[in-house]
Amino acid sequence: MEEAQPGTRHDVLASLRRLPDALLVARLKRLAARARRATALLVAHLAELGTRDVYLRAGYPSLYVYCRDALALSEHDAYNHIEVARASRRFPALLQRLASGDANLTTLRLLGPHLTPENHLGVLDSARGKRRSQVEEIVARLAPFPEAPTFVRKLPAPRPGDLQPEAHDPASDAPPLASAGSPAEVLAPARPGPSWTRPAAEVTPLAPDRYKLQVTIGGPTLEKLRLARDMLRHAIPSGDEAAILDRALTVLLAELARAKFAATERPHPARPPSPGSRHIPAEVKRAVWVRDLGRCAFVGPDGRRCGERAFVEFHHAKPYAAGGEATVENIQLRCRRHNDYEARAYFGAAHAGGGGA
Repeated sequence: MEEAQPGTRHDVLASLRRLPDALLVARLKRLAARARRATALLVAHLAELGTRDVYLRAGYPSLYVYCRDALALSEHDAYNHIEVARASRRFPALLQRLASGDANLTTLRLLGPHLTPENHLGVLDSARGKRRSQVEEIVARLAPFPEAPTFVRKLPAPRPGDLQPEAHDPASDAPPLASAGSPAEVLAPARPGPSWTRPAAEVTPLAPDRYKLQVTIGGPTLEKLRLARDMLRHAIPSGDEAAILDRALTVLLAELARAKFAATERPHPARPPSPGSRHIPAEVKRAVWVRDLGRCAFVGPDGRRCGERAFVEFHHAKPYAAGGEATVENIQLRCRRHNDYEARAYFGAAHAGGGGA
């Protein structure tokens, strides 16, 4: 079947709606592979162009401006492409990883400054298929950051239209504690890099098993933090906010477990529920939650597990309506969308939104 091209008389979207699932997926994979190869070629050409004065003769002050204006790349894409192009001149293996899909531009841009002739192949192997947060942990192992000092500062009152606070300058003379009743944030020095606005809550790997947390809190929350610090002076004389946060989360998780799964200090061994009952006993929920690690356990045909943590629900592998019982063996965790998907797959589209199987 001939693929419809943009700009032809074919209505591309209408033609795609007629494609079977298998053909649609096959085309997507071919297009993605083609895009990866094209990206690798573009980076290779930029690596060579960076050694010449072509862009200067054309009136562009830098390769970055050339990529942005002449090649119509976004600022972010221009930065990524150029950094990877420079790294690829030292380590051509980056181009192969990019073309094969083993690594993307962001991964290679993050790793580039930390690659050496001795470690680059091993580091690239360790980053294969990793998400950005996982790659940042690899970087933290290669070049650990110092511990982030803890301090609290008062933020200016939010203005209409503000999405999030501006980035903080670590060198500013912030007071050790903000006044109550106004927004505040716990801050630590940020990593160097482009100065775009980051979300209000951020977790940054600093070193193996060490992370910087930056989050904006309100005045009442700050008062609770102060009170907890004062009440824990006997156990945490230093008043370390990280230790207080760890204690608070430990208590919160225990409370959530009791509320969510009727947890007790001495839970009874899992026992099968009454035959025909849709109710899932608390001990079954606890066993399933631990077994599935609190994540969606849906596995696709290629063996990939979903692993989503948000809005996780308990799912009958054999649906309750088909005689499935609420046992540890028959109950699994599913994210909301996969729970609904499996219900629709089993019962048909009319079941969509019906609460899962």
